[in-house]
Amino acid sequence: MAAGKGIDRRGFLSRLTAAAVGGVVWGGFVTEGKSAALVLRPPGALPEKVFLGKCIKCGICVEACPYDTLFLAGPGTDAPTGTPRLLPRDVPCYLCTDIPCTAECPTGALDVSLVSDDGGRTLDVNKTRIGLAVMDYENCIAAWGLRCDACYRACPLLDKAITIEHTRNERTGRHAVLLPKVHPDACTGCGLCERACVVEKAAIFVLPLEVALGRVGNSYVKGWEEGDESRIDGTTGPADELDSHPLDYLNSGDLQDD
Repeated sequence: MAAGKGIDRRGFLSRLTAAAVGGVVWGGFVTEGKSAALVLRPPGALPEKVFLGKCIKCGICVEACPYDTLFLAGPGTDAPTGTPRLLPRDVPCYLCTDIPCTAECPTGALDVSLVSDDGGRTLDVNKTRIGLAVMDYENCIAAWGLRCDACYRACPLLDKAITIEHTRNERTGRHAVLLPKVHPDACTGCGLCERACVVEKAAIFVLPLEVALGRVGNSYVKGWEEGDESRIDGTTGPADELDSHPLDYLNSGDLQDD
């Protein structure tokens, strides 16, 4: 009887272990086709849903990275299992000029044309758009009036992606506040600023572009930019309620009466 119970016990433990492992693996497959809104991808990554359709999870980009910045997402995380990602607070992207992670991608999930001036023939790492650094001024000690420009100094595009703005310290009335400001048109999302931030939880951090940037929609036109009006062709919005041009909507009698 004792021997029989031992066999049953071992069998039960084996089945339990197999079920646990299977659950972890299955959990990875469940999230396999889902886009990850807050996950940062390597330079040249296509839009998330397109990227997931092309990425074969081969890990070549991870192997090509000389700084161990990239790693493959594991089961049960916030990214599909086996896809490349980075966490700038741990290891940022050091913007290799030859961009090996993108250049070595065999499927085009990392598209060299997105990090070049001429469709991929001449790489330009400054065109990298991993994401966008955003500021948490509430917890930025520079915004408190303390002297800190760690993120500014760490930025590889000094005075382009991050600049320092001088404003009056309203609290003391006598000192200046040296405030870091991120410029979306130049920021590569490399995360060197996030890594350098001196506070416990970084007051500057990189988010995917789709999350970090707002969206104006088709109701507004940049009249000073040539061709921007064509962006609203065939769309609907407040202007359609008046069956007129957007500028006519802004100059309508109802608005003028207000």
